[in-house]
Amino acid sequence: MAVRMAVRGRGRGRGVRRAGKQLHGGWITYTILIIFTLGSLLPLIWTAIAASRTSTRLSETPPPFWFGGNLMDNLGEAWDGANMGLALANTVIVAGAITLGTVLFSTIAGFAFAKLRFRFKTLLLLLVIGTMMVPPQLSVVPLFMAIAELQWTNQLQAVILPGLVSAFGVFFMRQYLVEALPTELIEAARVDGASSLRVVWHVVFPIARPAMAVLAMLTFVFAWNEFFWPIIALTQDNPTVQVALTGLPQGYATDRSVIMAGALLGTLPLLAAFTIFGKQIVGGIMQGAVKG
Repeated sequence: MAVRMAVRGRGRGRGVRRAGKQLHGGWITYTILIIFTLGSLLPLIWTAIAASRTSTRLSETPPPFWFGGNLMDNLGEAWDGANMGLALANTVIVAGAITLGTVLFSTIAGFAFAKLRFRFKTLLLLLVIGTMMVPPQLSVVPLFMAIAELQWTNQLQAVILPGLVSAFGVFFMRQYLVEALPTELIEAARVDGASSLRVVWHVVFPIARPAMAVLAMLTFVFAWNEFFWPIIALTQDNPTVQVALTGLPQGYATDRSVIMAGALLGTLPLLAAFTIFGKQIVGGIMQGAVKG
């Protein structure tokens, strides 16, 4: 009997060690990952190569496949010609404000749709989801009339306020909180005398933090790259990055190397943000996947 128990114990120990053993991919897995990584980096690499060359060299056949010596000159010309300093500052303000507002309001609204009881909740949720099917081009004329009436033309609030609420963000947070937030925690907080604000701050926000990180990154990237509405609401005197790039001096012949340098300047802050917060974002995605 003792021998059998010892054998079973060894078998269980081996099973635990096997279950906890880290899996390693083979050479095929690494080859596929390298190919996809290089394919994803290729547009960025080509932008940097084009920004380091002259427009004449870019027009030749075959095009250059390695870096040249004009990168700093092209970056300086793009910086001065597009008023890139002001554009980057404005874009940081716009993208940061839109991200903060979207994450905050979407989390609160998602919590309400997920856990609170009120009349017409299903109908209101369907209306919110239905707004995602409306093309944004349909709202341009009334939205521009509204900001013109408020005298907000060429001001940053004209770009910030329409993006503070996102139907996708509300639906995303609602779907996450339905599974991740136990109703018992809310009831326990109510029993302890917590108000709705304290429930949101001390219960909802900590549990929703992984999804909030993912939504923040998606919103920041979208707001940073937004072009359609800012080009209508703003001018070159107070631009965002995407608007500023349209004002690069072109003359009779388009200087593509300077335009690529401006695009590279507009991309670098996004790369820096993802480098700094990428680990938290990926961790949030993985934590949300495990909970789901």
